[in-house]
Amino acid sequence: MPHPSRIPSEMKKILLIDDDPELRQLLATYLRRHGFDTLLLPDTRQLDAFLGRYQPRLVVLDLMLPGEDGLTACRRLRARGERRPIIMLTARDEPVDRVIGLETGADDYVGKPFDPRELAARIDAVLRRGMQSAAVPVARGGVFCFGGWEFDRAARRISRAGQAVALTSGEFALLNALIANAGQPMKRERLLELTRGEDSESFDRAIDVRIHRLRRLIEEDPAHPRYLQTVWGVGYVFVPDADDLVSDGGP
Repeated sequence: MPHPSRIPSEMKKILLIDDDPELRQLLATYLRRHGFDTLLLPDTRQLDAFLGRYQPRLVVLDLMLPGEDGLTACRRLRARGERRPIIMLTARDEPVDRVIGLETGADDYVGKPFDPRELAARIDAVLRRGMQSAAVPVARGGVFCFGGWEFDRAARRISRAGQAVALTSGEFALLNALIANAGQPMKRERLLELTRGEDSESFDRAIDVRIHRLRRLIEEDPAHPRYLQTVWGVGYVFVPDADDLVSDGGP
């Protein structure tokens, strides 16, 4: 029977969904010792109810689940505007599976079998990234306007005509890094450092996948991008219009 943990409120609340009861309990015990109040579910039937009632800061979601699988659940949450970080778990650890997981909107990906220390480290990294992008300080906030879009660093969102578009923490960090270095071609390796930290596992395709998702969100013609351009042999560059501007958002 799924239930919330009864432990101090200062611990970081997360939701773990996996159909293996032994793994759920093992991870919950380990994560609890490392500062995570871990809610447990065997499938996604109560996912929406738990998100609404307990407000976990992050979801760890197994890919292979009975009923609604993890990819479908992740895609559904992102489609309705859910921006909470999601880490995918799966017994398959092929690059194509990582790409599929990231394309559905997952923030990170851990392949089974894994050391619980790796999962705890990934959770910490994703939560840190969600609180403060490594790409550029946002103490004074700032709104960057381009092509009808408003990218609000302080609010961590992008909107057009007053309609906000949900970004994952990884997508926000990547767009933030590119805008902060507008006009400067950025290597994939450098973008990985800025958006995940230098100690993170390298996975160049993660940058490509997020660029692809961002283009579908903000470009009029994703196949011929105006703002998020490819620099062949290097990486990517954000190309602003001549009249694009930044407002510091403060007095």
